Amino acid sequence: MQIKSEALAAHLKGTLAPLYVVSGDEALLVIEAADRIRLAARAAGFSEREVLVNERGFRWERLDESARSMSLFGERKLIDLRIPTGKPGREGALALSALAARTGPELMTLVTLPRLDREQRSAAWFTALEKVGVVLEIAVVERQRLPAWIGTRLAAQDQRCDGETLTFIAERVEGNLLAAHQEIQKLGLLFPKGPLSFDQVQDCVLNVARYDVFKLTEAMLAGDAPRLARTLDGLRAEGDAPVLVHWVMTDEIRNLLRVALAQRDGRPLVQVLRELRIWGARERLYETALRRLRPAVLGAALQRAAELDKMAKGLRLLRGSGSIWDELLRLGLLITNAKP
Repeated sequence: MQIKSEALAAHLKGTLAPLYVVSGDEALLVIEAADRIRLAARAAGFSEREVLVNERGFRWERLDESARSMSLFGERKLIDLRIPTGKPGREGALALSALAARTGPELMTLVTLPRLDREQRSAAWFTALEKVGVVLEIAVVERQRLPAWIGTRLAAQDQRCDGETLTFIAERVEGNLLAAHQEIQKLGLLFPKGPLSFDQVQDCVLNVARYDVFKLTEAMLAGDAPRLARTLDGLRAEGDAPVLVHWVMTDEIRNLLRVALAQRDGRPLVQVLRELRIWGARERLYETALRRLRPAVLGAALQRAAELDKMAKGLRLLRGSGSIWDELLRLGLLITNAKP
């Protein structure tokens, strides 16, 4: 059974499942969800807990041994299994399937994993866990949702601020929810309950954003030129290689052109996106981008990207050009600023 993150608190007030799977790439949210499950398990009498981490040298026999070795004092047990790679391997897959078949009232298992792709979610070991337990897939907090997410967190500590201030905080903590959590807690310690002014927040909140080269393409697809420029500046400051940034931008433009040409030929958008393995949040971004972009504009952008290839690799400069980072910004602006 699958449940959404917002339904977890209500679920844990009822009868607990014998097994929970928490999956996601947002470390903060995965930790918080797992903490809630562990707290509920302890309140339900699962007072013994054993932590197993699937890392180098881990023996999957330990999972079976842990499940079979119950306390001499009759205490209920929680197995806290962590699989950092999300890939248990053949031996682990067999062990997890066997564990799913051995659930009982005295044993609870919590499995934490990174975000799984479609193939991993359809694996026999995962479907076996899903049949007997509860699966909680933690969604990434997308950039457009981040101000509202921050506002909700502030409200939980009886503080609030206006939309401009929430956007300011979001820009400073983008891509780093753990840092966002710390900054929100700091605001709670420094200022009383109630409204927060922009000046208070500006003086307090650090610039702790983590710039991800793949977030750059989100800004391109969304047509968000300020975010594009800010992310490029961040990548440059963090020492990212221009050749990698150029490759990612070029690949996105090439895919956009493929989809635009396929649409022009009458092919269904959903079918083309599936062929290119584009779904979820990126699928919606593509729909947004393709409403304002035409094949001619994308073709010109791809030609410009080809001209920048040698420059990105440091082989030569284009006549009259600035730095490679300036040229990458101009390339991105061809996509963000394009009009129908």
